[in-house]
Amino acid sequence: MALLDFSIQAADAPWYAGWGTLALVNAGLAQAKNRSGFAWFLVSLFIGPLATLLIVVCDRVQPPVE
Repeated sequence: MALLDFSIQAADAPWYAGWGTLALVNAGLAQAKNRSGFAWFLVSLFIGPLATLLIVVCDRVQPPVE
């Protein structure tokens, strides 16, 4: 029985790894557009691919001129 439980958990591992990797990619995309990478990382953990779409569609934030 324990062996069966382990195999079910192991089968779910790629899903979590992929979701986490997507969150890291989204953080990098956000930073490239002058947005908070950490904030977008957290948002991506909840909405995943939808966050990717939002980052790609939104315009780049212009830094304030001093």
